[in-house]
Amino acid sequence: MTDNLGDRQSVILVTGPSGAGRSTALNALEDAGFETIDNLPLNLVPRLLDGPKMPRPLALGIDVRNRQFSPEALTELFGQLSGRNDVAPEFLFLDCAPDVLLRRYSETRRRHPLAPQETPAEGIARECALLEPIRALADVLIDTGQMTPHDLRARVQELFAAAAQSAPAVSLMSFSYKRGLPHGADVVLDCRFLRNPFWNPGLRSLTGQDPRVVDYVQQDDRFQPFLDQALGLVSFLLPAFQEEGKAHVSIAFGCTGGQHRSVAVTEKVAHGLAQQGWQVSIRHREIERRGQATVPLPSST
Repeated sequence: MTDNLGDRQSVILVTGPSGAGRSTALNALEDAGFETIDNLPLNLVPRLLDGPKMPRPLALGIDVRNRQFSPEALTELFGQLSGRNDVAPEFLFLDCAPDVLLRRYSETRRRHPLAPQETPAEGIARECALLEPIRALADVLIDTGQMTPHDLRARVQELFAAAAQSAPAVSLMSFSYKRGLPHGADVVLDCRFLRNPFWNPGLRSLTGQDPRVVDYVQQDDRFQPFLDQALGLVSFLLPAFQEEGKAHVSIAFGCTGGQHRSVAVTEKVAHGLAQQGWQVSIRHREIERRGQATVPLPSST
């Protein structure tokens, strides 16, 4: 376990619709150093945690097959764990669009647990409706619709591997306000006041990873003070998050299109944090959606 958790037991509840990748996520957590248990009856979870603190963080797989499962019971369990001084719970929800789930069921020819004698589509619809209130509880939501099992394993380990180490993993993301705020971000900072490369025809098709775009944005007199303040704020918050027992921290930078200014700032802050010794990963949401290549930042440990 991590020193920053003190006497608290780290517990991740992993749930989501059947076929969204819960088993893959649990395997990834186990490989990252977690003790994992799948489909433990809900009423046994508090008893499991009443004993001595476990030497490793714990991940519990929960879905509609769990004995006593209901949205109300799971909500009550999470509230109970959150109210304990000896437990640091987090909720991981694996989401997936119904049409993708249906395709996965068609490929595997499995029966849906909520519709064993009916079509998978009927079971998927029932389960998605059942899980909707639980989805809102998620500390971390991962949409697995466009992910391979390898992608999901990498994302889960990127977010949670630090729970078995001594410092939280820091995930930085750029995004477009036009497409909405990223789910689960701990801190969101707006970059739309900076000089916009979109209005320069020679830079419009490039991204904030290109030195020409970075140079253009940096010519704004407000860029360096904003970068210094953003890096200072995040550097101030991370030790506090670590003391609180968070296994991962998500910081998001937004601009209008999520292609230029937010990308440039995200890259700059990420490198600054890596130089301070934080374990850092980068995602550029809109660039990834368009299939443009991104250059991953080497993590610093």
